Amino acid sequence: MNADGSNAKPLEYQTKEGQLNILGFWIFLAAEIVLFSTLFATYAVLFNRTADAPPPAELFEPGTVLVMTFILLTSSFTCGIAIHGMRRGSVKGLMTWLIITLILGLSFLGFEIYEFVHYAGEGATLQSSAFWSAFYILAGTHGVHVTLGIGWATLLLVQLAQRGITSVTSRKVFIIGLYWHFLDVIWIFIFTGVYLIGMVV
Repeated sequence: MNADGSNAKPLEYQTKEGQLNILGFWIFLAAEIVLFSTLFATYAVLFNRTADAPPPAELFEPGTVLVMTFILLTSSFTCGIAIHGMRRGSVKGLMTWLIITLILGLSFLGFEIYEFVHYAGEGATLQSSAFWSAFYILAGTHGVHVTLGIGWATLLLVQLAQRGITSVTSRKVFIIGLYWHFLDVIWIFIFTGVYLIGMVV
């Protein structure tokens, strides 16, 4: 049910093109799941093969990882509020919460860059061992996806400022919302399967 009490479809679903594009994006996300599943499997096989490099338990910082997780999960919440603003027809609300989401995304990337630089300074680089190669590729691929999401949403903000909420822009906002929530789910798996296990094993 929409905010006005009607049972009409949300704006992004009201055209055939919108429905097909959203369906196509779900298929794209399925392919992304395969990609990350492969990276997780590779990481699991190479886990603890650190050679002469420091083991993850020595370098992973619980405080930094918790802050990164809190930031990214909060960004998922603010993204949801942005979608709610769109459903209410509030361009200002949509853009405000989308900007907050992007700021949180940039903060996450800042912590991730700090983390990678710190690890490299301690002798754990991409070339140090099979384990660290798998770690950087997995976490780095997620980071690249976050970067692409930020760039994508920034361009979308420009379109929203120019055109407002239409069937086209609403579809794009909904799709970027799906993408952002997907990245948060992937991060939960990274947080659990990489950092938490790496700190105790």
